[in-house]
Amino acid sequence: MHKDPDFLENLRREMQDGRSWLDRTIVLAYAAFAGLSVVVFTLLANASFSFFERIANWHGGWLVLLWMPALTVGIVWLTRKLAPGAAGSGIPQVAVALDSRLTSAERGRFVSLRLSFAKVLLSSAGFLAGLSIGREGPSVQVAAGVMQHAQRWLDGKSRISGYALLIAGGAAGIAAAFNAPLAGVVFAIEELSRKLESMSSGLVIAAIVLAGLVSVSVFGNLSYFGRIQVPALGWAALGPGLLVVLVSGLLGGLFAKLMAMSLTNPALRLNQLRARHPFRFAAVLGVALAVIGLATGGATFGSGSEQVQLLLKGEGHTPEVFVTLKFIATWLSAWTGAPGGIFAPSLTIGAGVGQNVSALLAPEISSALIAMGMAAFLAAVTQAPLTAFIIVMEMVDGHSMVLSLMAAAMLASLISRMLARPLYETLAAAMLAGTQADKQTGTPAHADKA
Repeated sequence: MHKDPDFLENLRREMQDGRSWLDRTIVLAYAAFAGLSVVVFTLLANASFSFFERIANWHGGWLVLLWMPALTVGIVWLTRKLAPGAAGSGIPQVAVALDSRLTSAERGRFVSLRLSFAKVLLSSAGFLAGLSIGREGPSVQVAAGVMQHAQRWLDGKSRISGYALLIAGGAAGIAAAFNAPLAGVVFAIEELSRKLESMSSGLVIAAIVLAGLVSVSVFGNLSYFGRIQVPALGWAALGPGLLVVLVSGLLGGLFAKLMAMSLTNPALRLNQLRARHPFRFAAVLGVALAVIGLATGGATFGSGSEQVQLLLKGEGHTPEVFVTLKFIATWLSAWTGAPGGIFAPSLTIGAGVGQNVSALLAPEISSALIAMGMAAFLAAVTQAPLTAFIIVMEMVDGHSMVLSLMAAAMLASLISRMLARPLYETLAAAMLAGTQADKQTGTPAHADKA
């Protein structure tokens, strides 16, 4: 028969274990530092895109035809030469770093304090270039790299593992970037670990709380997109809602398939051209992105968060071809090889789908359809429906739409799975295969591949 816990005895042991308390203090300090890193990243990214908007609005914006390709080439060159592990979203890198087969040196190619610093600067440069990217995925890699660095200061017998630190950092990155703590917890379970051990759960929550407090102290405790006004949804909303989910699921699945093919298939003819002439390839894509942006009046530049805020308030309007062109712009931005995420652009594309359907069928429930489109498209791209619907729910303070958002995310994810494999899992597998191939050929684990 098991004895009940002895409170006084357990308290005495805890108070006598000074090294354990020191380790906890170190980890909590790093959690706060991770939140501060995301805050600095956010401020730098916002300032960078504000400067780009001035360029885009100067004398008709024609300067972007030179600005975008020039900066894109510079970003790709710096990334390939100095920090190849910083390329892309950052979420697949954290997923690879969690693989127990990697050595410490190999893990450092994907997550480290140095890479976190590079990710902040290079992703912010992507906003300066006007690329269609987001900062939320990169925030995962940034925060995970910061948290992982804490391990070198911990006692060798510490019960806090490097694995738990990476999970906590990734969760804190999502929570601080979106001001969505619940989404951070679910993201850690659904996208990173697939499970959350009891030993790690307290660390994850502590990291989220501290990183979130740092973010809230700077930006305030506000929903990312404010609070939407949702009218009563009756049976008349079923048809438009299903159409939003169907379109978002199909487009999201197609986007995931296209991204995976572009970023992991070396046999593709254009990828062979990209491998031979990476900087010319980036320059051509930069010109294409500039042309698309000019054709939409600047609507496809950047993450698109500003457009979403206006659409949810009923004050914005996007061009009829916005969804298609934002889709293409986000794909091309990722294909350049520059650091940057796809979370925010995916939310923008989904919002565009919802806005288009509402304009055709149900303008009176526009805000609800836009929110459903956001959750559905993000769920279709990531195939992480729980994370998607909770992110949107927290971003728009849409607790009254919990069931609608949940249904939209789950159905869109199901449709996407019929078209494509999970995107982040596919990208992570390709990165891991590349690492294993380097090991077999004798390429040093610390070498930066150009």
